[in-house]
Amino acid sequence: MTKLPQQPSLEEVHGSVETQVAGGFWRRLSAFMGPAYLIAVGYMDPGNWATDIAGGSKFGYTLLWVLVLSNMIALLLQSLSARLGLVRRLDLAQASRLAYPPFVNYTLYGLAELAIAACDMAEVLGMAIGVHLLTGIPMSWAVVITLFDTVVLMLIMRGNIRRMESIVLGLITTIGLAFLWQVLMSSPHLPTLATGLIPSIPNDDALYITIGIIGATVMPHNLYLHSALVQTRRFPRTIAGIKEAIKFNFIDSAIALNLALFVNGAILVVAAAAFYTNGLQNVTDIADAYKLLAPLLGSSMAPILFAIALIASGQSSTVTGTLAGQVVMEGYLGLRMRPWIRRLLTRSIAIVPAVLVIVIAGDDAVGDLLVLSQVVLSLQLGFAVIPLIHFVSDKAAMRDHVIGTFTKIFAWLSAAIIVGLNGKLVYAEVLSWMSTSSSSAPWIGMIVLPIIAFCIVVLLYITIVPIWGKPWRTRVAMPHDDEPASFDFSELQSFKRVAVTVDFSSVDESALRSALSMCRQESTVVLIHVVETVSALVMGQDALDAETSSDRQRLDSYAMQIKATGRYTEVVIGYGNPRQALPKLINESLPDLLVMAGHGHSGIGDLVHGATIDAVRHKIQAPVFVIPGKL
Repeated sequence: MTKLPQQPSLEEVHGSVETQVAGGFWRRLSAFMGPAYLIAVGYMDPGNWATDIAGGSKFGYTLLWVLVLSNMIALLLQSLSARLGLVRRLDLAQASRLAYPPFVNYTLYGLAELAIAACDMAEVLGMAIGVHLLTGIPMSWAVVITLFDTVVLMLIMRGNIRRMESIVLGLITTIGLAFLWQVLMSSPHLPTLATGLIPSIPNDDALYITIGIIGATVMPHNLYLHSALVQTRRFPRTIAGIKEAIKFNFIDSAIALNLALFVNGAILVVAAAAFYTNGLQNVTDIADAYKLLAPLLGSSMAPILFAIALIASGQSSTVTGTLAGQVVMEGYLGLRMRPWIRRLLTRSIAIVPAVLVIVIAGDDAVGDLLVLSQVVLSLQLGFAVIPLIHFVSDKAAMRDHVIGTFTKIFAWLSAAIIVGLNGKLVYAEVLSWMSTSSSSAPWIGMIVLPIIAFCIVVLLYITIVPIWGKPWRTRVAMPHDDEPASFDFSELQSFKRVAVTVDFSSVDESALRSALSMCRQESTVVLIHVVETVSALVMGQDALDAETSSDRQRLDSYAMQIKATGRYTEVVIGYGNPRQALPKLINESLPDLLVMAGHGHSGIGDLVHGATIDAVRHKIQAPVFVIPGKL
């Protein structure tokens, strides 16, 4: 397995929150609380609204039990994800890269990115619907607006995980209060509501909605994200310290996810009470739900609260989508990208299909697209859940914090439910495609079936191979070679030609002293200087101004002092812009090492004075030794 350097997950905020605070249980708990709220927003994003409204309007309270079951599965899996991050200090993507061969990792990475794109599409559509409903601007323009608001939000929260958690908690509170009011206005029939807790799936349409609800609730990208977010907390790396961290994070998850369950349950209950009981069983579109709430509930505030909560839901979910994308990309590929660039890229990928669907099929297709995005999420779940269960079940890696037998049984039962329902859905959909049109059979056979077969092979691999034991466990537990590498230090390279860039400033002495200390007496020191006068810029080596003559004299003076130490010298003079002239002069001098001195400025100082080092070091062939300048 290729060994790649492993950077801390979410490095910019890794270990940034101190948990060793004075006080009792509640003070300690409050220090750990926060990551689960960022996770919880993914359980109440606009995609949940679409599936909950569809389930409530079509089947009343019948599918309420699916929300409860999904929440229980979510709590179990999120606690396992947190355990992985706390114990091994790896997120799920990093652990997968250490455990699986490249073809599996690239497949898992692609599926994770697909899940994030599907989730982001739901956020785009949900926020756009909310903006459209409140302002009346066209849906296509509302979708485009979501590309920019998310960047503003990320700039506000950058680098401060506590600020991020506080803003998201405020958005969650807005959503919860809005739906609490709507539940009270809808006056649901409690005895009938209680029957919804009895498991039943009336027909295939209900199965489709059920899988959509599971996909909208137990989101695969949240498993990657949670294992990274818990690492923002700094705590003692002792057995007792890790156990305490696991306990507090479980409490944090239980509180946050039950708040999410309340929101999802409230959406389904409002849809059942307002639509299903009034004979409106085909309200699957969020916009239709918005329009019907006022006449059915008898309050003009109901739709306004609905739209405000929808916008808050999309805004909060956009944060987790960005962070999850960063975790997945860095974990699987070791590729870093600035969060705002990552956000723009992900959102752009989601906006394109959303705008195309709206333009081609009209606003009426938005509801179906939302439900479809959640089904896509559910189909990715097995590829995240199964590796997670293997990782936290591995005693060689988890040691004292490996999960117990009962937890393992419930975890595998949850995975079996998810994979089984998804398998049934895929089988039913393929049969439906083949039966509805004979013309679709060729492309199903050439494209769809091979993709399904490949995914099944990968799923079997990540399920069965780890059970074989030693090779897989060794890769997970020992990311480096068993024996340290041996090095040959008998023949060390000495620098025979050391080039130094000089500009006759106060930093020249430091640069020359460093250069002389790294070469022997018989070595050659190459002094390189670029004349920057107007005459030099225009006339080049034919320039005869006073500064050019003065610079030549100073270089000769430097050369004489260096020769006095027993070393050879060469003087090289260039003309014009140093950023352009230096790389050519340095490469022509063929040095073994280049010594450059900084001037202690950055940012605006670079814009005023110029930043030469970065412009030069990427264009030359010799290694560069940089001396810090005087501040």
